[in-house]
Amino acid sequence: MLSWTGVQRFAARGREKGEIQDGNCCLSRAGISRYMSDPDKETTKATPFALDRVIWPDLYVIRGLEGDTDSGSCSSSSDDEDQNDPKIWDDWVSDPQENRESYSLFEDKKLASAAKAIEYDEQTHGFNLDRVSSKLALDFHQRVRLVNYIRKQKPSAADLSSLTGAEPFFTNDQYLIPAIEDDPLLQSQSGDWSDEEGVGTSSGVAPKDLESAFHRIRVLEASLKKAKQDLSDYREFVTSSLDVKKLTEEVASTSTEDHLVPKRDDDFHYFTSYGSNEIHATMLADKVRTSTYASFILGTPTVFNEAVVLDVGCGTGILSMFAARSGAKRVYAVDASDIVKRAEKIIKDSGYDDVITVIQGKVEDITFPDGVTEVDVIVSEWMGYALLYESMLDSVLVARDRFLRPGGVFAPSQCRMMLSLCEGTEIYRDRVGMWDDVYGFDMSAMKEEVYGEAIIDIVKPETLVSDPVIIKDIYIPDAQPRQLNFRSSFSLVCTSTKRTKIHAFVLYFDTFFSQLGVPISPSTKVQVAHEGSPIVAEVWPLGGKFQPRRRASQGWNKTPGEERVTSFSTGPEIEPTHWKQTIFLLHEPIRAREGTIVIGTFSCRKSDENSRELDIEIRYSVKGDDVNPPGDLIIQMYKVR
Repeated sequence: MLSWTGVQRFAARGREKGEIQDGNCCLSRAGISRYMSDPDKETTKATPFALDRVIWPDLYVIRGLEGDTDSGSCSSSSDDEDQNDPKIWDDWVSDPQENRESYSLFEDKKLASAAKAIEYDEQTHGFNLDRVSSKLALDFHQRVRLVNYIRKQKPSAADLSSLTGAEPFFTNDQYLIPAIEDDPLLQSQSGDWSDEEGVGTSSGVAPKDLESAFHRIRVLEASLKKAKQDLSDYREFVTSSLDVKKLTEEVASTSTEDHLVPKRDDDFHYFTSYGSNEIHATMLADKVRTSTYASFILGTPTVFNEAVVLDVGCGTGILSMFAARSGAKRVYAVDASDIVKRAEKIIKDSGYDDVITVIQGKVEDITFPDGVTEVDVIVSEWMGYALLYESMLDSVLVARDRFLRPGGVFAPSQCRMMLSLCEGTEIYRDRVGMWDDVYGFDMSAMKEEVYGEAIIDIVKPETLVSDPVIIKDIYIPDAQPRQLNFRSSFSLVCTSTKRTKIHAFVLYFDTFFSQLGVPISPSTKVQVAHEGSPIVAEVWPLGGKFQPRRRASQGWNKTPGEERVTSFSTGPEIEPTHWKQTIFLLHEPIRAREGTIVIGTFSCRKSDENSRELDIEIRYSVKGDDVNPPGDLIIQMYKVR
């Protein structure tokens, strides 16, 4: 944090460069608080200021403050004299990337800076990178892809006038590789920081009080933190793509100091928890889950008859026994937890120990007996809360690469993450509102913890107020581990026929089983199993003998000329599963009516603290209709654990 002298230096340097306009000044968070609470500032209410942007953690450029900024009327919160050290000042000069020469997107012309290049392209070619990025609500990586796409494919500005954000190149990692080395346009501010078309954290609307000012500060701080993380992730991706990272790691591995740091083990608690009976009882009692697996395995003998099958994370061995009953000649049931000891006895007691071999260990480390090196089918129930919690899919992909023969089959073969808007009044009242009055005491300080954690619970179908959209479609035969950290754009349209408050986003997933192992047609609808559906009776063997199907199974979807597809959903409209739904509560509810549009990006990545947990970031803006621009960009972050 800078002292007041340091702030003056910063402001003077910023004015020289044109980064801070005359009449603006720099304040820390505490300085803003003091300014707004100063009884001598009679003009504050008449001329409210606006936060322009964050220029360093806890240092903000303020627009519209009256008075002489050099006289100390704007003050910083720190009195530490060592902050006046010129060396510290030199380290905090604004980002030099903004002042490096940059090429135009459309011609071989070098401009003085990235900002000048954007300005030139707008004046000469009618294309403004910041405006387009804001209009399409592009996240950091989509903006990078757009820049590299233009530089590599050389479309005209007219060709780009009809962009919607849904073009394939926005998701193609080929365009994350820079067309120009160290391109300043890839590191310049994104549209999220501008006032363009009312989108962004600085909408130009002045805070009316201290609370709203601090709200704006929190949004700006989150944006700055996210921008730094995006840039760091992108640099890491490019370095890895050029094989520089691998070389660096090989050199670093020779350092004795590295070997002194123990590797964090995220697996111990995970595998220990799966050694208990309770978690397996919960999963087996999930009729939608277990009966759908049974329906596919027992009802698809062409896949399993005489096949060699690998069951990843076998638990009690239920899927392995389904496979054996369906005619598999050999099943390898693999699990790293101590449940395998009971699974081995269960399999023997059920009479399948001559077909099923139980192996304790991680699929990353194990080998099969008798020299077997490949399998025909991989079955696994790897899905977690929000689909990717627990990161078990990573192990399934390792099993694929190590053992699955070319053309082999996955069960399941495809999963889709679905996002929707939820009115969520009941969830809000139970999880947030209850803290306002607890036995007559105000415990509202407890609310903040609720907003940072995803809630695993069941929501009623009538509380959904938008049609769902797919934010991630994982086709397991082609999936790569790096794709499981992702960002996806969304646009949700409110379907409520009356004015409502939207308190949450809701996430669930749909799961598909294909006997041919090919991608599911986009037109294929997931099977909805309502409470009371006879899904178990149709697939469960009586007296040890599989019953012939009497009518179309609840799990099958088929149109003429297509293969049969087995599926199930974990959404609110079906009989509840043990996955329930994942709920992301909003700090401020969205006031909506029919036709209100919520646009944004959904980001998911493994947590740095524990790789089996998930860090979720949702950035969104609200549009009243298709015509008017969206409002402020709101950023919220959550843990799934």
